[in-house]
Amino acid sequence: MLFKKKKNRIVGSVLSCLVLGASVLSSSAFAQSVAGGQSGSAVSSVLFAKHTWTEIQSGVAAGVTTIIIPVGGTEQSGPYIAVGKHNERAAYLAEKIAEKTGKTLVAPVIAYVPEGSTSPRSSHMRFPGTITVPPDVFEKLLVSAGESFQVQGFRLIVFIGDHGGYQKYLEKAAALLNQTWHGTGARALYVSGFYTVIAHQYADWLKQQGYGKDVGQHADISDTSLMLAVDPSMVRQDALHHAGAPSPQEGIYGGDPRRASAPLGQAGLTMQINAAVQAIQAARGF
Repeated sequence: MLFKKKKNRIVGSVLSCLVLGASVLSSSAFAQSVAGGQSGSAVSSVLFAKHTWTEIQSGVAAGVTTIIIPVGGTEQSGPYIAVGKHNERAAYLAEKIAEKTGKTLVAPVIAYVPEGSTSPRSSHMRFPGTITVPPDVFEKLLVSAGESFQVQGFRLIVFIGDHGGYQKYLEKAAALLNQTWHGTGARALYVSGFYTVIAHQYADWLKQQGYGKDVGQHADISDTSLMLAVDPSMVRQDALHHAGAPSPQEGIYGGDPRRASAPLGQAGLTMQINAAVQAIQAARGF
């Protein structure tokens, strides 16, 4: 009987070592692959939500201390673009940015943002397909998300937003976090250029290509081309190609989306990625 108990303890110890060893190897593989900017497997994914807590902990210890918080939004974008436009683009772009900067993870997209009032209905909330939250709730969400990553050991928390209506709240949240974190070695970074490059540099580029009359403010050639470059299934292309002149009553504010294309959109995505990568590298002191 004594021999059996001793044998069971030995077997249990061996199994525990094997389990612990597998966990350490998995965490180490994650840390090395993400720190080195590698890709191609579940372990090396830059997506925060794809990893276990032990992998994230090991990654932080190995220097994976930057995290991007992509902010999207769920809103009407005319009859031809699906309402998850901002969420899809923010997620796609954040992943590309993380892969280029290295030692960076991407947090889940924040999809609930201020989009107008529900009573009376205003802004995009006048249309079905839109979800809104009050600005103060949104600000608290941003700050809480940043704090959540800072206490885990992340040192650079990056905010990027794909929608214009809440940019000031991103800036304010980053400022509040930096006041709180003063002297801790942690920093919040609001990348304004990620959004403003579309309204300025990209819009100017489209005009130079002969699409000046098609550039508007919302659901125009810019918006539609960017979406086509990320995920064509989010654009109702057949209906768009047979559509008449756009109007504000449809939720299209200025411009014309009918000549939109993925190649045009890719130019804008590249500008957004470059703007964010440069901001992150500057914040790191590169």
